[in-house]
Amino acid sequence: MAIAAPPHPNLPSLPTLPKKRLPAGRPREWYETHNRRLKAMRLAIALLHSGVHTQDRADNRRIRVAATQIGVHVPSDTTCSLVRSLIHPSAG
Repeated sequence: MAIAAPPHPNLPSLPTLPKKRLPAGRPREWYETHNRRLKAMRLAIALLHSGVHTQDRADNRRIRVAATQIGVHVPSDTTCSLVRSLIHPSAG
């Protein structure tokens, strides 16, 4: 099992909300989708802070590099696609 790298020192440390327990009794798919969305939001925020402000600059490689920099597991292609959907499309 790979261990994520420590957070990147150049990215700002942002305050986070306290964690809450997830509701019990939901199907497994709901928990997986919920956690995928949380991870995508963290990655989108990290990309925005690092200067990636358009979807066309957020390729899978850049998203995965950001993931290792902030200390989360490398995202799947589906999560990378979700990250791009959270970033505003390029104006043009």
